[in-house]
Amino acid sequence: MSSAAVAEVPMPAPAGVPAPGLLQRLGSLDRAARLRWGALAALLVVAAIGAFFYSRQPDYRVLFAGVNDKDGGAIVAQLATMNVPYQYSEGGGAILVPADRVHDVRLRLATQGLPKGSVAGFEVMDNSRFGVTQFQERLNFQRGLEGELTRSIQALASVQSARVHLALPNQNGFFREQQKPSASVLLSLYPGRFLDRTQLAGIVHLVSSSVPEMAPQAVSVLDDTGKLLSQSPDGSAGGNDSSIDAQQLAYVQQIEQQYTRRIIDLLEPVVGKNNVRAQVSAEVDFNRTESTVEQHRPNLAADASAVRSQQVVETGGTAGGQPPSGVPGAVSNQPPQAAGAPVNGPAPQLAAGGAGGEGGAPTKRESVTNYEVDKTTQVTRNAVGAIKRVNAAVVINYTNAAGEDGKPAQAVAFKPEQLEQMTALVRETIGFNKERGDSVNLMNTPFLVEAPPPAELPLWKQPEMRELAVNLAWPLGISLAAAIVLIGVLRPALKARARSKELAIATLASGAKLDAIEGESLERPALPGPDGAAMPALELQVTPEQQRLNDARTLARENPVAVANIIKTWVNGE
Repeated sequence: MSSAAVAEVPMPAPAGVPAPGLLQRLGSLDRAARLRWGALAALLVVAAIGAFFYSRQPDYRVLFAGVNDKDGGAIVAQLATMNVPYQYSEGGGAILVPADRVHDVRLRLATQGLPKGSVAGFEVMDNSRFGVTQFQERLNFQRGLEGELTRSIQALASVQSARVHLALPNQNGFFREQQKPSASVLLSLYPGRFLDRTQLAGIVHLVSSSVPEMAPQAVSVLDDTGKLLSQSPDGSAGGNDSSIDAQQLAYVQQIEQQYTRRIIDLLEPVVGKNNVRAQVSAEVDFNRTESTVEQHRPNLAADASAVRSQQVVETGGTAGGQPPSGVPGAVSNQPPQAAGAPVNGPAPQLAAGGAGGEGGAPTKRESVTNYEVDKTTQVTRNAVGAIKRVNAAVVINYTNAAGEDGKPAQAVAFKPEQLEQMTALVRETIGFNKERGDSVNLMNTPFLVEAPPPAELPLWKQPEMRELAVNLAWPLGISLAAAIVLIGVLRPALKARARSKELAIATLASGAKLDAIEGESLERPALPGPDGAAMPALELQVTPEQQRLNDARTLARENPVAVANIIKTWVNGE
């Protein structure tokens, strides 16, 4: 050990001076260690600042959601006036304010009438003023009725928004000139939602029942794409009975599925499960027809006939007199007059009217009898949805026949008589009717062997996992980088600290051994002299090397950290 090296070693601190602090320890580190500790300190400071600001950020809650643009603008302007911080949710569907001020802000906005809402009902008539004309009153009533109907329709779960337009004509005293009211409804549905026929019929009858003298036929319902949803009084699509709507198609599909299921259930026990395929197509007549037939039969039996009316007329002449003669008219119908007697002769004899005589006029008798006509009236109404024709197609797989002499089973076709029996069963199942043109086609052919399903992709190759990995790559990368930085800074520092402790312990151990040797040499008893007396101890002279060694021991005993740093410098070759 050179004197220069010993001169550079700091002297031990005097008694009463505290041990070296953090700055001295940092100063004793090399440049690389100081850089690592500085980077770690900067990272910790940034993290602490971020955590501080994040903890001071308030928790935002929903104030209003689903408001229109007009109300949203008024609410935002009022929040700015009230100095209330606000945010928008993703997509702008809701307005967010600090959680501790939600109820307060709602009450303060309610006092100002916000949000007003896009639909106004009969509350528009609450602010009626003096001097309002009859036309304005009718207009306000119509607006209120439209708003109330809109609210009722929007209460449906599938309806996002709705608009109702009413056409209410003015009524006058002339019945023939009165016009019927009508209405139009525009619906906007939620994505993925739809209305069935019963719901559309309910909307139609809701509107028609809310307006006097409005028929369901006068209500039109449209969606936001302009498609007319209701064309008939009951809200079903199609304005006549011959049109095919969704209910009719569903009815046809139900019939076809029932026939198909019957065929499969009947043939599967014979040919085996999954060895038969069947398809049935049905033609259904949805036309509503009505026919009336009248039949008349003659009255053959007299006793079986019924007299409806009878009239008898009898005409007879005067008895014992001449038949009526003369000029027809009023003069001939006058009764006979008594003639005046002449002066010179006797008076003529009067004709005895109504006297009997030998001759008589002929008698006429007429009789008219009306009998009831035997009539039969037959009215026939064909049911809607009658089956006109049924066509069935059936495919049967080959059957497995046992091989001879232990050979594996082979697929063979069914015998013709077996196929005929199966065809007869299918005909009976579907109610085969040759007169209406039904047909059944049964074919026996081998089925193709299904290809094995594709191998499932490993978990790390699935698209969902790839997307998840891409989404987690950034936060995981940041966390990994931070961990690498921390490990790169802390690990060398911990190793250096451990090495320093080991060197200090080793130095202290060596110093203790030297002290023990010195104590042993000093405390050893003196050797006896020639005459038995003790010889005086020899005084050893301390050489410069021993002096430097003693100084080093003292330094290691009093300041082991400095000695450890010196040894570390020697080891590193600096």
